[in-house]
Amino acid sequence: MQAEVMIDVPFHDVDSMNVVWHGHYLKYFEIARCALLDQFNYNYMQMKASGYVWPVIESHVRYVYGIEFQQKIRVRAILKEWENRLKIDYLVFDAETGKRLTKGYTTQVAVNIQSRELCLQSPQVLFDCLNAWTGFQP
Repeated sequence: MQAEVMIDVPFHDVDSMNVVWHGHYLKYFEIARCALLDQFNYNYMQMKASGYVWPVIESHVRYVYGIEFQQKIRVRAILKEWENRLKIDYLVFDAETGKRLTKGYTTQVAVNIQSRELCLQSPQVLFDCLNAWTGFQP
């Protein structure tokens, strides 16, 4: 399962060298991640309503080529793991050439809001949402 978003890099995301500041890559990942979670109706508001929050516990970015002001990029989020955690891979491409610019991943775990306990297995609600989505293929 995957989702893809298009982003036009705004001026406020670049540094004095006209290259996207490294911290903004995670923001681009987040935008793609939300598009992915929307596909199976389990984005952050639905997570909270189901009694869980899913904090990011790990992130990794491999900067292959710098992204610049006004560059149009495609950010793809790919659901890789969901049984015990959400592991999502990301690929960032130049929208015009298709050249891969960046890759990375994030890992999130479920935490029960009421008990504040980390779940060692993803809660059933995640599986229900994935199973309800007709396009889901494990």
